[in-house]
Amino acid sequence: MVSRTYQTVSGFFVHDRDDSTILIPAVPARFGLIDETPERWANFRSRLSALNEAAPSGISYKAFIFARHGQGFHNVAEAKYGTLAWDEYWSKLNGDGDLVWGPDPKLTEVGEGQAALIRQGWETELAFDIPLPDKLYCSPFSRALKTCEIQFEGIIPFRSDSQRTVTVLENCREENGVHTCDRRSSRSYITETFPHFRIEDGLTEEDELWHPDIRETKSQIAERAKNVLDSIFDTEASAQFISITGHGGIINGFLTAVGRKVYTLPTGGVLPIVIECRAT
Repeated sequence: MVSRTYQTVSGFFVHDRDDSTILIPAVPARFGLIDETPERWANFRSRLSALNEAAPSGISYKAFIFARHGQGFHNVAEAKYGTLAWDEYWSKLNGDGDLVWGPDPKLTEVGEGQAALIRQGWETELAFDIPLPDKLYCSPFSRALKTCEIQFEGIIPFRSDSQRTVTVLENCREENGVHTCDRRSSRSYITETFPHFRIEDGLTEEDELWHPDIRETKSQIAERAKNVLDSIFDTEASAQFISITGHGGIINGFLTAVGRKVYTLPTGGVLPIVIECRAT
């Protein structure tokens, strides 16, 4: 059985710098790529290709761009009541008579605007030949699905480009349990609302994983994030640029899985990293 371990390769993006004093916008210029030259993305592709070409057997590299969903109604509610009261009481309800945040809350108007800002980032960098993602994955939650749809609208023709269809993965969902905002909608709802996305075979009709009294641990989140990485590196050998749209919790799960410090990514934020995989 193949065992895989991961680490990140620094030096490509401003996010790689271990300096907490650096203030990075949610969607930084060039998605954070340090190289500012007009040839920046050609240089990036060359460097990534060179890593893979020089790598010994069992080692490979891929670039990932993680996007956190835009503001959802649950984010508004948490800001309204404060994180402590939210975690202890309000997150376990579906709403407060004013706001509805569970289950599976939608994006707010602000959240849709944040997703559109990511799209603007893609539009800007297309002029400098940014590579489109070879493969795209997304959480099954409405707020992430809509963010993914908006950020790539006009960038990737999902309905006609079968090679770049978004795959909806259960393991890309947010930290699970207790909070009603982290209970997903049915498979049928996803199919009807996002018919141009492909849903993985194992995603059940109803959410069978959410539990009202048990909250997933950080180590469990990192474990399923690693499972996603294992699957991608196992089945998508030729894909070098991967897009994953998800949530703050699962993105930090990915960071933990590759040995990197957690990062407070704001709603509508992007985080690019280059990951080395060692398979033994």
